[in-house]
Amino acid sequence: MRILLVVATLLLAGCTSGSGEDERLTVGGGPSSESQILQALYAKLLSRAGFQVEAGSRGDRETYLRLLREGTLDVVPEYAATLTEYLNHELNGDRAATASTHDVGQTVAALRELADDRGLGVLDPAEAASQNGFAVSKALADEHDLTTLSDLAALQRPVTLAASAQCARRPLCRPGLERVYGLSFAALLPTGYGSAATKQAVVSGKADLALVGTTDGAVAGFGLVLLADDRGLQPADNLVPVVNERSAGGEKVAAALRPLAGVLTTERLAALNAQVDGGRRDPEDVAQDFLEAADLL
Repeated sequence: MRILLVVATLLLAGCTSGSGEDERLTVGGGPSSESQILQALYAKLLSRAGFQVEAGSRGDRETYLRLLREGTLDVVPEYAATLTEYLNHELNGDRAATASTHDVGQTVAALRELADDRGLGVLDPAEAASQNGFAVSKALADEHDLTTLSDLAALQRPVTLAASAQCARRPLCRPGLERVYGLSFAALLPTGYGSAATKQAVVSGKADLALVGTTDGAVAGFGLVLLADDRGLQPADNLVPVVNERSAGGEKVAAALRPLAGVLTTERLAALNAQVDGGRRDPEDVAQDFLEAADLL
């Protein structure tokens, strides 16, 4: 009898831990409002799929990734290129060759290879990408029919850029715009990354171009227009769920979160951010309304 009980216990343990999914999951991530919205979206979709979901850490990346590896957290929202380089440098040192590219498929493939060695799984990326963006006034965009950074470069005139001071030397900012697009700069106004002062500088005419986030919900409110990065300067920082393989690496979790990848665009995520940051709405309520409107709840 004792032997039968031991066998039954082992079989039951195999059904739970070997499946790559626990019935109780903890969703966590960073403290930004965007991350909180994504955490709420994930939690609601997982709850709908039958999981018991709790909220977890909202610390920095180092903290929540450690908790994810340990199994204290099971699911977190991440950014494909950023996490790829974080893990790449962690494994290969700060001087490691860049592993991410502007292509989301290539970047996610590189990320999955790096994550797998750490017991992490990378699910389907969303279309939404939160990365460096560059915006002009609607008046300038309408006057010259500007939709891309190449269109701006074709005007062949020096540009005043409102951005962080660090933009002057960072390869994905001013040096990259010069190298990839051939843009020339009259000046760089050190007004910050995506700050109100940066946006206002373009509105007032003090600057022609503003460095903002592509999912910044306040861009439209300032009457600015994001120009497409048509030559792929920025790496693919698409939103992607990352899971602990042992507790959340099964198909049920992947199937629960997969529909979000098809409906969450950069523009829609920016609109969700606007509701939280500008409209002061609760991320939980914003997530609920979005999922209901998308027929995912």
